[in-house]
Amino acid sequence: MTPERSNQTTLISCKSILLTLIAAASLFQSGCVLGRRSISLSVPAPTATKGAGQVSIGAITDGRRFENRPGNPSTPSVDGDVNTLSPDQLAQMIGRQRNTYGMAMGDIALPGTDNVQGKMRELVTTALSKRGYSTGGGANSVSVRVDEFWAWFTPGMWSIGFEARVRGSFTVRKGGTSRTFSVLGTGENLGQVASDRNWQEAYERAFEDFLKKLETELAAAGF
Repeated sequence: MTPERSNQTTLISCKSILLTLIAAASLFQSGCVLGRRSISLSVPAPTATKGAGQVSIGAITDGRRFENRPGNPSTPSVDGDVNTLSPDQLAQMIGRQRNTYGMAMGDIALPGTDNVQGKMRELVTTALSKRGYSTGGGANSVSVRVDEFWAWFTPGMWSIGFEARVRGSFTVRKGGTSRTFSVLGTGENLGQVASDRNWQEAYERAFEDFLKKLETELAAAGF
């Protein structure tokens, strides 16, 4: 074999190895991106109440706006036409899977009958318990519109950035007066693969941030 032919063979071999490594890295990072993935989310449990009273949790609505093929991954979307899903189905959607190049793929949903309204109710219950209140009745009340409850990832060469946002618009009533405010919780997490746990960690950090801010707003409202 001539030196020139040998160099060409070596170059082709190196390219093949490089392409194989890139493909392997892509699979390693992305994980399963096809179909629908169900992920359970845990909200910190309520603490023992301190006798501050009772609060009624009123209406909790899903006010998120879904779009077909949005330009920003932080905008809620589904795998297919959003108009074909019912409000109950949309209420279970909490993110989109993506491939290594950032292309939107399968849905991420809460399992079973879980939905974003239920998770928001859990968050409110926990925040009120930390202020010493129990829920289920009473003249004081809290109602919420869920404005954001979404997670997405940003692919990188060697790691994936997972982000989650939870935002609610609140109306609280106590002692005949009412107050409105908005609370946003954010969470970020870096991982090597789009596993359930990496999505969950981003949401857990968003929940922690959300609860701290909600407690501050509740205290300002007299709770």
